Amino acid sequence: MPEPTTPVTFPPAFLWGAATSAYQIEGAVREGGRTPSIWDTFSHTPGKTAGGEHGDIAVDHYHRYRDDVALMAELGLNSYRFSISWSRVQPTGRGPAIQQGLDFYRRLVDELLAKNIKPAVTLYHWDLPQELEDAGGWPERETALRFAEYAQIVGEALGDRVEQWITLNEPWCSAFLGYSSGVHAPGRTDPAASLRAAHHLNLAHGLGVSALRASMPSRNNVAVSLNSSVVRPVSDSPEDLAAARKIDDLANGVFHGPMLHGAYPETLFAATASVTDWSFVQDGDVTVINQPLDALGLNYYTPTLVGAVDPSVAGPRADGHGKSDHSPWPAADDVAFHQTPGDRTEMGWTIDPTGLHELIMRYTREAPGLPLYVTENGAAYDDKPDPEGRVHDPERIAYLHGHLRAVRRAIAEGADVRGYYLWSLMDNFEWSYGYGKRFGAVYVDYGTLARTPKSSAYWYGQAAKTGALPPLATTA
Repeated sequence: MPEPTTPVTFPPAFLWGAATSAYQIEGAVREGGRTPSIWDTFSHTPGKTAGGEHGDIAVDHYHRYRDDVALMAELGLNSYRFSISWSRVQPTGRGPAIQQGLDFYRRLVDELLAKNIKPAVTLYHWDLPQELEDAGGWPERETALRFAEYAQIVGEALGDRVEQWITLNEPWCSAFLGYSSGVHAPGRTDPAASLRAAHHLNLAHGLGVSALRASMPSRNNVAVSLNSSVVRPVSDSPEDLAAARKIDDLANGVFHGPMLHGAYPETLFAATASVTDWSFVQDGDVTVINQPLDALGLNYYTPTLVGAVDPSVAGPRADGHGKSDHSPWPAADDVAFHQTPGDRTEMGWTIDPTGLHELIMRYTREAPGLPLYVTENGAAYDDKPDPEGRVHDPERIAYLHGHLRAVRRAIAEGADVRGYYLWSLMDNFEWSYGYGKRFGAVYVDYGTLARTPKSSAYWYGQAAKTGALPPLATTA
């Protein structure tokens, strides 16, 4: 797409943010009463993460948060999306909170507000307390009930100062990468359990919305962040269209069906009948899940291209979700995943801003009147400092430029998109990939933990300060 001749400007109230998650940045895993989460256990299990790397120290945000907030303010960000470590504030996933854990988040929120940066809190970004997993984890209904208690604790502690709330981040990953393919914590490979987990995550969301609303001022906004897939068929043949429908149900309908429309897709039940009879869905569950929302968060990185399996073509499943002998897609062995054409990031994900536009417009139709936020979007590149210590990342600038233009195009077409959160503020622990994939706009030297804003951080900061996209060419 050629460079526009007129400035690409955004509405004055648009939020320019960056996002992180607790286990990826905080460190201090044994401080302040915190107990292990499933990611502590998983990352310390040999063979589960690249190089055996883990988040024990991560980038030490727990001790360096003031400097990190000052850096956000210097760059010009006006919002910061972060997650709460459940096991830091409610160590066993049950019972009263540890005030020392809550105090860390109180200090973080106060620091953000002092710098005029709006906090956006995510309650759950994949780090279930290990004791709850030992009791069965997300495949068990009890975990959803425990989440509601946790939501109330955090809402009561921070609801007077935090207006933006997100219940769950990417429940698809929690359910299917955690319990079906096993590439994420807790590393289980049981397709039936993954579908139970998906339902109980949905139930946790609904119960969590109610708990937040009961514990906070009514002015606050409650949302959920979904990594809804842009699923495209490789052709318009009936077989490829059926494959795309199946993956759309497993990626999207399983969550937005009950959350937004009050029903699971009947086609999902039919497609997964060989795995489960869905008897774990109890009367009234979907009504609990279908809570009114104030906004919807959309996370987007790359589209998904699928078709029917060709028995004559052998090869690994290339769905972009890590290597495993087990699929994250229950009852979808008849679906083939194809690599979309185009340039790719270090994750191997194709760069396609049209997918973000397509996603936004889909949910503009799916949930008319519901404000949208892009709560994650970004790219990993092999960033390295130059001899002067500067980090130039023109590929990331081009990535952000293209995707922000896609957001602006959607706004021009009537989508109510109110903010954009770059993933991520800084380089961090990238789950099973360890520290080898750098998504940050700020470079972190993992030896010294020194932070160095990359060229993209200054470019994005200029956009945040002016409300308009700078030219692609930029220097720090």
